[in-house]
Amino acid sequence: MVVVLEAFTYILIIAVLGLNALVSIYGIVYGRSLVKKLISLTILSDTVLVAVIFAGFYYAYPIVPPVYQDLAGAGREFLVKHASDPLPQALVLTGIVIGLAVNALIAFGIIQAYRLAKTTDARKVVEVLSGVEVTE
Repeated sequence: MVVVLEAFTYILIIAVLGLNALVSIYGIVYGRSLVKKLISLTILSDTVLVAVIFAGFYYAYPIVPPVYQDLAGAGREFLVKHASDPLPQALVLTGIVIGLAVNALIAFGIIQAYRLAKTTDARKVVEVLSGVEVTE
């Protein structure tokens, strides 16, 4: 019963992450407002970061922190089987910082586009800033 629940949990997590990624990609591609595009981009990056965290996570009981206490004998084998991988966690922390900086830069660009075009509609911003009419 426990193995079935673990398999169901993995499938459910993958399905939810995939659906979340598809909805956010749809928002990036087909959204007209630049603010909605930024929100969709943030959701997509958070979905990818959660997927990376789950890639380095083990469903093994008990879960122990990846700290070497006893390098000889059965302690090392226990640690290898039950500790989560710290590398994805470090990469996710780096990704969060980089994502915050990129979102701040894009938000600044949206604010500047709004100051010049008086709208956040992507097509109208392109029309105002380039002088070329965009057709649907």
